[in-house]
Amino acid sequence: MRKSVFLLSAGLAGLILACSTNPFTGNKDLNFVSNDQIFPTAFAQYDQFLKENKVIKGTPDAQRVVTVGQKIRAAAEKYLNANGYQGYLEGYQWEYNLVQDPAVNAWCMPGGKIVVYTGILPITKDEAGLATVMGHEVAHALVNHGAQRMSAGQLQQLGAVGVGVATSGQSTQAQQLWMQAYGVASEIGGTLPFSRKHENEADEIGLTLMAIAGYNPDRAVDFWKRMEANSGGGAPPEFLSTHPSGATRVANIQKNIPNAKAQAAKFGVKF
Repeated sequence: MRKSVFLLSAGLAGLILACSTNPFTGNKDLNFVSNDQIFPTAFAQYDQFLKENKVIKGTPDAQRVVTVGQKIRAAAEKYLNANGYQGYLEGYQWEYNLVQDPAVNAWCMPGGKIVVYTGILPITKDEAGLATVMGHEVAHALVNHGAQRMSAGQLQQLGAVGVGVATSGQSTQAQQLWMQAYGVASEIGGTLPFSRKHENEADEIGLTLMAIAGYNPDRAVDFWKRMEANSGGGAPPEFLSTHPSGATRVANIQKNIPNAKAQAAKFGVKF
């Protein structure tokens, strides 16, 4: 029993110490999954996805995805190099693809592999709207949100082991109740707030990227209002959601616009 608790505590301590610096916020983020570990898997999954889905090539919309993506990538490189993070993007293999799918969605895998679904284009409407989306998705990849979620998931599993160890002397029914309570508490108190934090962070960083790329960050507000209108207001309460509410998101973006413009001004981009 004592040995199990000691090993669990040692494991938790090791994981907690495994932090990386966020180049955009300066904060220390929990992350013990390296790019060398996650990139090869992400690239393979991306290639498989493209084989299984219809990729749109040679259209104005497809070219717009590539154009905006390249500008966002260049903005990220400018920011990182100017702030002492030369070489941060080593190993990234940027790719931008438009995929035929009615889903209102877009994503960027670790290492810069981007997909935009055709279903989101009526809401993005123009390059500024698309830059809002792609800046947000690229931000997730730049600060390793995927790796952080993997790290947090492993911590959650360790916590479950800890509950099992602590309740090992109780009845099977009591152990099950404790495990269920832990599952609910860790989801509402840990996983969901963690995810909402990532969304807010990606919004803020995405604003900076789109601004440096030459797109007015004020236009991000218009896009997210269109997204909220498209959702029909059917989202769950914010504390039960992986994403901030539409109103919270718009308010946070409006608050962060001045900083995005100030960052862009450092590179000679003014609005």
